[in-house]
Amino acid sequence: MTHATIYHNPRCSKSRQTLALLEQQGCQLSVIEYLKTPPTATELTEILAALQLSPRELMRTKEDEYRALALDNPALSDAELIAAMQANPKLIERPIVLVNGKAALGRPPENVLTLL
Repeated sequence: MTHATIYHNPRCSKSRQTLALLEQQGCQLSVIEYLKTPPTATELTEILAALQLSPRELMRTKEDEYRALALDNPALSDAELIAAMQANPKLIERPIVLVNGKAALGRPPENVLTLL
Protein backbone atom coordinates (compact mmCIF):
# COMPACT_ATOMS: atom_id res chain seq x y z
CA MET A 1 0.00 0.00 0.00
CA THR A 2 1.31 3.42 -0.96
CA HIS A 3 1.70 5.98 1.82
CA ALA A 4 1.07 9.58 0.77
CA THR A 5 1.21 12.85 2.66
CA ILE A 6 -1.14 15.58 1.48
CA TYR A 7 -0.91 19.24 2.46
CA HIS A 8 -4.62 19.85 2.41
CA ASN A 9 -7.10 22.70 2.68
CA PRO A 10 -10.60 21.26 3.20
CA ARG A 11 -12.17 24.47 1.84
CA CYS A 12 -10.43 24.04 -1.54
CA SER A 13 -12.27 21.97 -4.16
CA LYS A 14 -9.04 20.83 -5.88
CA SER A 15 -7.66 19.75 -2.53
CA ARG A 16 -10.83 17.79 -1.71
CA GLN A 17 -10.80 16.19 -5.18
CA THR A 18 -7.13 15.21 -4.80
CA LEU A 19 -7.76 13.70 -1.37
CA ALA A 20 -10.72 11.70 -2.74
CA LEU A 21 -8.60 10.48 -5.67
CA LEU A 22 -5.86 9.27 -3.31
CA GLU A 23 -8.46 7.50 -1.17
CA GLN A 24 -9.91 5.83 -4.30
CA GLN A 25 -6.40 4.60 -5.15
CA GLY A 26 -6.21 2.93 -1.72
CA CYS A 27 -3.41 5.11 -0.39
CA GLN A 28 -2.58 5.20 3.28
CA LEU A 29 -2.79 8.94 3.99
CA SER A 30 -1.27 11.46 6.32
CA VAL A 31 -3.40 14.59 5.98
CA ILE A 32 -1.83 17.86 7.06
CA GLU A 33 -4.18 20.83 7.19
CA TYR A 34 -1.39 23.25 6.41
CA LEU A 35 -3.37 26.36 7.39
CA LYS A 36 -3.58 24.97 10.94
CA THR A 37 -0.13 23.34 10.93
CA PRO A 38 2.10 25.23 8.48
CA PRO A 39 5.20 23.49 7.17
CA THR A 40 8.49 24.71 8.59
CA ALA A 41 10.97 26.58 6.42
CA THR A 42 13.01 23.36 6.20
CA GLU A 43 9.95 21.35 5.15
CA LEU A 44 9.06 23.97 2.53
CA THR A 45 12.62 23.84 1.18
CA GLU A 46 12.37 20.04 0.89
CA ILE A 47 8.94 20.27 -0.76
CA LEU A 48 10.23 22.82 -3.27
CA ALA A 49 13.19 20.57 -4.12
CA ALA A 50 10.87 17.57 -4.61
CA LEU A 51 8.54 19.65 -6.80
CA GLN A 52 11.49 21.18 -8.66
CA LEU A 53 9.92 24.61 -8.23
CA SER A 54 11.21 27.97 -7.05
CA PRO A 55 9.48 29.51 -4.01
CA ARG A 56 7.65 32.04 -6.16
CA GLU A 57 6.28 29.23 -8.37
CA LEU A 58 4.63 27.68 -5.31
CA MET A 59 3.01 30.93 -4.20
CA ARG A 60 -0.59 31.96 -4.69
CA THR A 61 0.14 35.33 -6.24
CA LYS A 62 -3.51 36.47 -6.27
CA GLU A 63 -3.85 36.36 -2.48
CA ASP A 64 -4.16 39.72 -0.71
CA GLU A 65 -1.15 38.83 1.46
CA TYR A 66 1.04 38.53 -1.64
CA ARG A 67 0.34 42.14 -2.58
CA ALA A 68 0.28 43.44 0.98
CA LEU A 69 3.73 41.97 1.69
CA ALA A 70 5.10 43.16 -1.69
CA LEU A 71 6.21 39.63 -2.48
CA ASP A 72 6.36 40.46 -6.19
CA ASN A 73 9.63 42.30 -5.46
CA PRO A 74 12.26 40.49 -7.58
CA ALA A 75 14.96 41.45 -5.05
CA LEU A 76 13.50 39.08 -2.43
CA SER A 77 15.61 35.99 -1.82
CA ASP A 78 14.31 32.43 -1.83
CA ALA A 79 14.77 32.35 1.94
CA GLU A 80 12.62 35.49 2.32
CA LEU A 81 9.88 34.01 0.11
CA ILE A 82 9.97 30.72 2.03
CA ALA A 83 9.75 32.63 5.32
CA ALA A 84 6.72 34.53 3.97
CA MET A 85 4.99 31.26 3.03
CA GLN A 86 5.77 29.74 6.41
CA ALA A 87 4.39 32.80 8.22
CA ASN A 88 1.40 33.10 5.85
CA PRO A 89 0.50 29.54 4.77
CA LYS A 90 -2.46 30.85 2.77
CA LEU A 91 0.17 31.82 0.19
CA ILE A 92 1.13 28.17 -0.47
CA GLU A 93 -0.36 26.61 -3.59
CA ARG A 94 -2.38 23.52 -2.81
CA PRO A 95 -2.73 20.63 -2.57
CA ILE A 96 0.78 19.21 -2.37
CA VAL A 97 1.21 15.44 -2.27
CA LEU A 98 4.40 13.67 -1.21
CA VAL A 99 5.16 10.00 -1.88
CA ASN A 100 8.58 8.40 -1.30
CA GLY A 101 10.51 11.67 -1.56
CA LYS A 102 8.69 12.78 -4.71
CA ALA A 103 6.03 15.48 -4.87
CA ALA A 104 3.26 16.76 -7.11
CA LEU A 105 0.74 19.56 -7.05
CA GLY A 106 -2.85 18.39 -7.33
CA ARG A 107 -3.71 20.94 -10.01
CA PRO A 108 -5.34 19.12 -11.68
CA PRO A 109 -5.85 16.33 -9.14
CA GLU A 110 -4.75 13.69 -11.68
CA ASN A 111 -1.19 15.08 -11.49
CA VAL A 112 -0.66 13.11 -8.28
CA LEU A 113 -1.23 9.78 -10.04
CA THR A 114 2.33 10.04 -11.40
CA LEU A 115 3.54 9.48 -7.81
CA LEU A 116 1.69 6.19 -7.29
